[in-house]
Amino acid sequence: MAEALIAFGGNIGDVRATFDRALAMLCDGREMRLAARSSDYATPPWGVEDQPAFVNCCIAVETSLTPEALLARAQAVERSFGRNRANEHRWGPRTLDIDLIAYNDLTMDQPDLTLPHPRLFERAFVLLPLNEIAPDRVIAGTRLRDALTRVDASKIVRLPAR
Repeated sequence: MAEALIAFGGNIGDVRATFDRALAMLCDGREMRLAARSSDYATPPWGVEDQPAFVNCCIAVETSLTPEALLARAQAVERSFGRNRANEHRWGPRTLDIDLIAYNDLTMDQPDLTLPHPRLFERAFVLLPLNEIAPDRVIAGTRLRDALTRVDASKIVRLPAR
């Protein structure tokens, strides 16, 4: 089984309920098993700032899926919540965004999948929840807890448990 780190985000509808349902669809207990889930965080928009705040969280999973199959499953879950990547604005509002952040220590650069995620170390909204569940994990030679010290996470708020 491989270990994968996955980021969730959204800012349309009841995002936290969407995360719960999406997680149940993604982690079937056979090909994917949830190993850890971070808290949910309220985060300011990134990229396009004129939109509602986002909610973000990260998970660690154990999976027998290949990275390509894992990405396909994640995108199928996104589509089931109304996401249409072909007709959306980059970094715009969305019900659900699922990003594959890392898959074991694999490095790859294909047209549809780059691992580790190419903007991981720029995004406090990913690094903060990842640091909660895997602070000592090293990705591309950088420990996650060290990467978090290099970004501004001051406007990110941990949401209370539900």
